[in-house]
Amino acid sequence: MKNFDAKKFQLPLQTADFIVAFMVWVILSTLLSVIRTDIELSQGMAAWVIAIPVILGSALRIPFGYLAGKYGARPLYLASFIVLIFPLFFLSEASTAADLIIGGSILGVAGAVFSVGVTSLPRYYPKNRQGFVNGVYGFGNIGTAVTAFGAPVVAQHFGWSLTIKFYIVLMLIMIALNFFLGDKNEQKIITPITAQFKEIWRDIRLWAYSLFYFITFGAFVAFTIIMPNHFVTHFTLDSVSAGWATGVFIVLAACLRIVGGWLADRSNPNKLLMMVFAGMGIAAIALTLAPNLPVFLTALYAISVFCGLGNGIVFKLVPSTFPNQVGTANGIVAMIGGFGGFFPPHVLAFFFGMTNSNAPGFALYVFFIVICLVLAFVLVKQQANNKPG
Repeated sequence: MKNFDAKKFQLPLQTADFIVAFMVWVILSTLLSVIRTDIELSQGMAAWVIAIPVILGSALRIPFGYLAGKYGARPLYLASFIVLIFPLFFLSEASTAADLIIGGSILGVAGAVFSVGVTSLPRYYPKNRQGFVNGVYGFGNIGTAVTAFGAPVVAQHFGWSLTIKFYIVLMLIMIALNFFLGDKNEQKIITPITAQFKEIWRDIRLWAYSLFYFITFGAFVAFTIIMPNHFVTHFTLDSVSAGWATGVFIVLAACLRIVGGWLADRSNPNKLLMMVFAGMGIAAIALTLAPNLPVFLTALYAISVFCGLGNGIVFKLVPSTFPNQVGTANGIVAMIGGFGGFFPPHVLAFFFGMTNSNAPGFALYVFFIVICLVLAFVLVKQQANNKPG
């Protein structure tokens, strides 16, 4: 191993890390309809079982981003996959709603892993390739599709408990890969987190990017966790068909994330975001008014395309705007984006309880998209005014 160069392996290795982490992150929401045949859950309790991993996975993204900058990616991935073995085994033996919530809490670690790669990988590439690189890494979102497609099928043959145990084997594989292929000599950022935060918190761009990611990635997470159960309850699909329909949404977003990063390397990212939010707004209106499943799916998959593009564009902007505070900035934007996946299920449930329709909740989503469109336009104007000459 004398000539081994770990730097060459970081993009594929960390992308694989992200794929597996996101496979784990959504295991509860994917299998919930099957789990509920054995564990009695009210609708409200089921919503919390789904939400807990999203909340904690989002909240942990700031410390994970900072620690990735300070210590490098290798120790963060190793520690994360070791920790995740415990909730996976605990959940596989769960028999009560409390068990699911306790296990799901620790499962949040899998959602926080995202901050590690977007902090680490840009150090290995020039600025004009960082959008594409983070887009490739962001393709790790496909992990949610792997679980959405595969877990219900495996559960049909082996049961949900053994299906969750299979994921422990994945953890062991990733621990070995990171131990042997992880970069032990990664460049570090030693500035304390408080100093980094003081340097960026007044910058309006940080909060604009956070709102953009709240809408684009938040919608990705929210629809990923909402749709399996939504298709079953509102369109009477079986759990496997619902998983496949949701999986298409995930695959589209994951693939288009690469395209979004690539385009952002070659064009004005803020102008691209204006187009993204304009398209997303039109699709969201169609989703609000959808009279049947074909129209609903068309609008949903259009939103998936724009979510993917927007996600890739945002994570071109963050490292290029805040190169010396990239871990903390990534953590803040990623955290707020993750929280964007928590609120929509509860907002939809609230409006559905009041009106027996999801249309008001989807209409509120349109309102926030319009705010993002206006904000992206303001950033484009600001950028033009700040150009020399």
